Amino acid sequence: MNARPTQRTEAIVLRLFDYGESDRIVTFSTPEFGKLRGIAKGARRSKKRFANALEPFCRLEILFSRRNPDSLALIEGAEVVSHYPRIRADLERTLMASYLIDLTDQFLPEDKQNAALFTLLESFLGLIEAGPAPESLLRFFEMRLLKLAGYDPVLDRCLACREPIENGNAYRFHAADGGLHCAACRPETPEALPVSLGTIRTLLMSRELEADRLGRLVWSGQSADESRRLLARFIRHILGKELKSVQVLNEIRRLAK
Repeated sequence: MNARPTQRTEAIVLRLFDYGESDRIVTFSTPEFGKLRGIAKGARRSKKRFANALEPFCRLEILFSRRNPDSLALIEGAEVVSHYPRIRADLERTLMASYLIDLTDQFLPEDKQNAALFTLLESFLGLIEAGPAPESLLRFFEMRLLKLAGYDPVLDRCLACREPIENGNAYRFHAADGGLHCAACRPETPEALPVSLGTIRTLLMSRELEADRLGRLVWSGQSADESRRLLARFIRHILGKELKSVQVLNEIRRLAK
């Protein structure tokens, strides 16, 4: 009989669904194991081991065991590190956090160590919880997630002529190509998105700036709109679909105007 050694890890709940009469299957983001799926036996009845722990975007310390890396883990215990009460008390913050975990779930591979993606999600949930949560935070998260996942869009040069971006040139973003073309290298097409130099430079800065300094970046209305459309189209191209969480967030914001 194979031993099932117990392991401990930090984790953030990405999604969950009820299984059977009392169990719950949970998907976590973890620094050591990437995306980890496990079953919490009796989670819907237990008042001790899992009380208020197995909820979306809750940050935990979990104990688990499994026979091999391909099997479903058995979640033996969970201790809440942060429940993010300010996020849960506010609809817009909740929708923003839901989009972050949805994106992470899509891009995070299973059973492959990725501490950087875990830290990214953890830090941005902390930013949404701690202070003002402007929509620009979503753009910063998207840029950093794409980079860590290996889908960094080319925004510092033209894909065709390789010339660095410069004042006086017009640029368009092509999602299928993964980056920019200058107007001289590729004619305008319906799928190309015009993007201003100010938007390009703001996105490049946001990719590298320390998280606690992101609030210092000031977005114009044009840059906010261009960056939202650019990244939404690129992510939709990569995933082959639009995430339900971003659809809900956009609809709520549209109704609030």
